[in-house]
Amino acid sequence: MYIPFSHFTILFLPLQRFRQASMTTEEQFKLAMAGCRDVFFKKLHDYGAAWRIMRPSSVTDQIFIKANRIRSLEVKGESWVGEGIYPEFQAIVNYGIVGLIQLEMGYAETEDIDVDKAMQLYDKYADAALKLMIKKNHDYDEAWRSMRISSYTDLILMKLNRTKQIEGNDGKTLISEGIDANYLDMINYSVFGLIKLDEAGDK
Repeated sequence: MYIPFSHFTILFLPLQRFRQASMTTEEQFKLAMAGCRDVFFKKLHDYGAAWRIMRPSSVTDQIFIKANRIRSLEVKGESWVGEGIYPEFQAIVNYGIVGLIQLEMGYAETEDIDVDKAMQLYDKYADAALKLMIKKNHDYDEAWRSMRISSYTDLILMKLNRTKQIEGNDGKTLISEGIDANYLDMINYSVFGLIKLDEAGDK
């Protein structure tokens, strides 16, 4: 039975990390995504859907800033501003969903959707990411679990470089997947990072 992402915060957030070891990948994915959704909802409350003015290329650049900071923290091993890797992966998930919304709707000159509409769109693309993860996880047999978190970071940066190249070609590709597919992959790599950090108790 399909459960909308709007229910995941209620169902999964109270479970926290103590159940990680006994949870399936799908359950862990939903738990990590529920945390991202909670952050997104709270920021909508504070700022509204101000991101609607962003062109997709600006969203891509914002994701790059987040991914580049994760890599910098991984290399340097310390943060001078107090925020670690976990919230940056959450931000990549949320900006990835914003990017998908902007690709669908186009950017606006002003904030043009309310909180309910923004959350409906969020849940639509969170569900799309989940379904993609389930399909790929079936075919690749959970290979992501053998990867290091730093590899997810590098893969996200690679996807960003591909996305920038496609954007530079006015969104046209000859053989490759489009910008939307790259956003979905970045979302899923970030969720894998969140799951690994949750398992390690490193938030």
